[in-house]
Amino acid sequence: MATKQEIMEALKAQKEKGQRTNTKTSSTGDNASYPFWNIDVGATATVRFLPDGNPNNTFFWEKREVIKLPFDGVEGGDYPTNKPVTVTVPCVEMWGDTCPIMTATRPWWKDPAKEATARLYWKKKSYIFQGFVVSSPFEEQSLPENPIRRFVINPSIFELIEKSLMDPEMEDMPTDYVGGVDFRIRKTKKGDYFNYSTSEWSRKTRSLDEAELTAIEQHGLFTLSDYQGRRPDANELAA
Repeated sequence: MATKQEIMEALKAQKEKGQRTNTKTSSTGDNASYPFWNIDVGATATVRFLPDGNPNNTFFWEKREVIKLPFDGVEGGDYPTNKPVTVTVPCVEMWGDTCPIMTATRPWWKDPAKEATARLYWKKKSYIFQGFVVSSPFEEQSLPENPIRRFVINPSIFELIEKSLMDPEMEDMPTDYVGGVDFRIRKTKKGDYFNYSTSEWSRKTRSLDEAELTAIEQHGLFTLSDYQGRRPDANELAA
């Protein structure tokens, strides 16, 4: 597990390279993703983040970048249709490669006539975390057997997490099993939009309880990079 200082240094290095961060992802079908966005306005969900199962990851999250490609329909195959369909593909800039879609659309931002189309094809960023749902203001219909959940954190919440980790007054890692802290996701509304800017870390440390420690021992931690999406090969990139 990386130290708080190592995370601070890595975040500073990212900023120097001009890398920024954001969020919004879908579940992989195992029901592990906790849909915190379903909480009511004014409600709070409390979660506890855990380290990545990959010991080589400095952070306790992974960035995910995807591009949504809209089509008018599907030709050929077993299920042709003329209904609009959207295909979500990983953006290979996530792995440091050159993305042909981003390369093609970046110049469009300089043309007011093409800006709307550029925005349509622009990559959507998100951050994958994992941990426990300490308390939830709504009841989920189907809970997974493994209580270690994944969280798809949006840009506004991630910015709060990132900023707090850069604060020297936060001395300990919030993911520490003994000296860590819970995180409160609070949903409000600003104008016509939902807002999470009042989300915050708990002011009190909390050691993981016996049930949580047993769950980690029994199920292990997710390797978060497994949920970034499969890296396209050369033929898929050409297509």
